[in-house]
This record gives sequence, structure tokens and C-alpha cells, in this order.
Amino acid sequence: MADGGRRAFIGSFTAAGGPGIVTAAVAPGGGALTVLSTVHGLPDPSWLALSADRRTLYAVSETADGAVTALRVTGNGAEPAGPPVAVRASGPTHLSLFAGHVLTANYGSGSVTAVPVRADGGLARSASGVLRHSGSGPHPRRQQGPHAHQVQPDPSGRWAVSVDLGTDSVRVCTLADGVLSVHRETALRPGSGPRHLAFHPGGSHAYLLNELSPTLVVCHWDAAGGALRPLAEVPVLPGAPAGDAYPSGVAVSPDGRFVWTATRGEDVLSVFAVEGEGRGLTLVATVSCGGHWPRAITESGGFLYVANERSGDVTWFAVDPDTGVPRRAGSIPVPAASCVVTG
Repeated sequence: MADGGRRAFIGSFTAAGGPGIVTAAVAPGGGALTVLSTVHGLPDPSWLALSADRRTLYAVSETADGAVTALRVTGNGAEPAGPPVAVRASGPTHLSLFAGHVLTANYGSGSVTAVPVRADGGLARSASGVLRHSGSGPHPRRQQGPHAHQVQPDPSGRWAVSVDLGTDSVRVCTLADGVLSVHRETALRPGSGPRHLAFHPGGSHAYLLNELSPTLVVCHWDAAGGALRPLAEVPVLPGAPAGDAYPSGVAVSPDGRFVWTATRGEDVLSVFAVEGEGRGLTLVATVSCGGHWPRAITESGGFLYVANERSGDVTWFAVDPDTGVPRRAGSIPVPAASCVVTG
């Protein structure tokens, strides 16, 4: 950033009253946020990703005719670096950078799109390929067809991993000449509805959060063979949900000692202690998310940032380094907040 300071970029649903993309300063030596600016004009920029050099921000537009946009990061904000690029799919909910491309997970269409990234960080004029998922699950409303919810690279950078809520599966993919291909598909418990996955920093385990059942699946990850193997499924709540409970986000501490999840409806953050180099999880605490309907959770600099969609705020928590338990430290209003990325 121009002043050398850290920034947080916050996505929101403009169709629900969100402002667009909000840039906030992160307090030096702490986690407090101060709003600096807002990018208006992009519809429903619900998920964001920042380039490794922190010079370019990428945003999906989670709309029926989905798109992705590259934005140049300035000292106090960001500005579009070109027109939106169609992803040739509906409802992109997530994006990541992989092998010189932006990949989008398209929930509505049940597909993953690849868009080439130019040398200057901008986007090519069109997508290079769309990988369409197939299949369904037992849930009568949510699993009538595929619904890709997340796509990200594995820690080795060799594989793109796509999580599909509609088909109860995870696809491990390769990318060649801008075209994605499925290397291996891992089936999960029918009706579980996997939503997001996070890797342990050790590189041999991953944690897969289910949306249609409040559970977290511990998986073994084989980077050499590109294989994900479920080991155990653990609840994210200490008892039966009091009402609706829809897990949304999962994060792992940089030292690999803790895993956190967010659950909408119950509106809590769950804290897990990690054991056995990543293969064991013990639920140690749950705390309030500080708002209503936590859609996403991000760890950065010893703090957790939670985008509370329906209460319209981003709340940050200081994490106890010994227990992993977060303590609410503050919040800023962001209507229809959907995600937070920092850099």
C-alpha cells in the first residue's frame, strides 16, 4: 500500500443494500478497522481475492450473469482496472488465483470458470474455459443439481480444489492451456452439503465445512497424488442446534494450532484445538459472532474478522494465543457484508 499500512477489503451484497467494496485501514500493531473509501458500481461483489503483491484486487459479481473484475489497489482504496469479464455462468460465490488465472466457483450454474490474468494483473477479455460439474444430492431443495461453492489452490500450488454443495463432493482439478480438467473426485456423506475447505499449514490435512449439516470433516491431503481422503466428521456445535444452523466459513491459524468456524442461525464462532499434526480436532469453545448471520471468517495478524451479513457489520476479535478463543474487540457498520480479505 502507498503508506506501507495494512488494508482490509470488504465485499457486500448491493442488491441487499450493501455499499459495494469497502476499503478499511488496519490499525498498526492491532486489528481495529477504519473505513477509508468505497467502490460503487459493481453489482454484488460478494467475494474478493488479493494478488500476492497486493497491487490487484479481484471481485466476483454474484449475479445471474456472473462476472469477475480486477481493481488496482491505491493507497486508500481500489479502482477498476478494466471492464467486468463474464464468467459464462450464474451466481459466482468465490474466486481465487491459480496458475496465472482467476478461478471462480459458480454456485448457480454448478461450474468453475478460468479467466487468464495479464502480466500487469488485469484480466483477459474473456474466460478461457468453464468446467461444468454434474450430479445431485438427497436434499430436496438445495441439491437438485451441482452448486460449486468454493475453488482454491492446494498448498503445493499443483492442484485446484473445487467444493460442490449440490453433489456432496470435492473435485481436484488441473489447469492446462486455460482449461480445467477433473483429476479426481472425492465423495462425501450424502446430504452433508460441503461449502468451504481450508488447508492446515503442514500441507497434509484439510478441514471441510458442511453447510447442510453443522459438521466439519477432517481430511488427509496427498499433494503428490492430488487425493483428498475424509478421516472423521465432527460437530461444530456443542449440542443440537436450537433452530436453523448453517455453517459458513472456516479458518486455520498460521501456526496450525487452531481451527475456527462460523455458523449462521446460531450466530457463533467455534474454536477447535488441533492435534496430531492436523489429523485431530477438539471443540473447546463457542462464542458469539458479534452480530447476525456470519457469512465469512478471516484470520489475519492474530485477529479474526467476521462479515455479519444480516446485522450489517464487520466485527473483529483478538485471539488468545494460548487457547485460540476469540474476544470481541470492535466493529464497523457494513450493510450486507459478505467477506473480508486483508493485505
